[in-house]
Amino acid sequence: MTEALTTNSKSKPRSVRKAAVGQLFVLEVSGGRIHSMSPDGPDRKVIVTDCRLPDGIAVDVGAGHIYWTNMGSSPSTNDGSIERADLDGRNRRVIIPQGVTFTPKQIQLDKESGKLYWCDREGMRVMRANLDGSQIETLVETGRSDADRRDQTRWCVGVTLDPERKQIYWTQKGPDNGDRGRLLRAGIEIPRGESAANRSDIEVFFDQLPEPIDLELDRKNRVLYWTDRGDPPRGNTVNRASIDAKPQAPEIVLTHLMEGIGIALDVPSNRMFVTDFAGSIYSAKLDGSREVTILYAQGNLTGIAYTEL
Repeated sequence: MTEALTTNSKSKPRSVRKAAVGQLFVLEVSGGRIHSMSPDGPDRKVIVTDCRLPDGIAVDVGAGHIYWTNMGSSPSTNDGSIERADLDGRNRRVIIPQGVTFTPKQIQLDKESGKLYWCDREGMRVMRANLDGSQIETLVETGRSDADRRDQTRWCVGVTLDPERKQIYWTQKGPDNGDRGRLLRAGIEIPRGESAANRSDIEVFFDQLPEPIDLELDRKNRVLYWTDRGDPPRGNTVNRASIDAKPQAPEIVLTHLMEGIGIALDVPSNRMFVTDFAGSIYSAKLDGSREVTILYAQGNLTGIAYTEL
């Protein structure tokens, strides 16, 4: 935003850009609340209450909206939903009603295409819809039956997008601490003549991971980051890997989390923000150095999003 400032009749107008202000949005699943705060912790306030096990959050600054997923009353019940509100929590509305998505988890916003992408854990799907909740689609389906649902290797949890190569990435976490988690990728669009259940373009990016959860892509440097809530030494970590020159094994950049869940990147400032289920929020450089605990013991925390207002 620019504005012309005139000090006297002889002075020339000059443009002044208002400094961007960083903001974090954090989900507290245990209290069913959404918090807003500055990146170093102060000015924290609750902006939404009475959420039904919130898990993933995305921010559309241009439209002034936040979107979040609700896992529902319990993992065994098909009553997940997705909601939208203004950045201050007002004008709340349901855009994906109960019964459409089983247990929605991480959510991503693709502003250019006007789409929301999310993973549905017990629904065993990667899904998308328009920003108003219309045109709901299933892009990946790993199972359908109750027997399939009991197989945690089919559970889709974290998701992110690579618009440059037109691909989606997602995690299938596997059983708790089971070293059977996988990170996969495929085209954003289902190949012609195929379906979400039998598409041929799915590639396993990494497998035998402890328990991978949420994903974020550093689009500038083409590096994928993800949390893992499994057992140490490879679990309770933040990991990263180049998506164009995939290494033999991911690089562990942050350790000693207490069940890492949410992750958000601020690439211009070379930093990440991470939540864990023990209720801590951390910041660190993208290489994991200079780790700082912003808050701790704040209930069970899940999704986190960073934006500039």
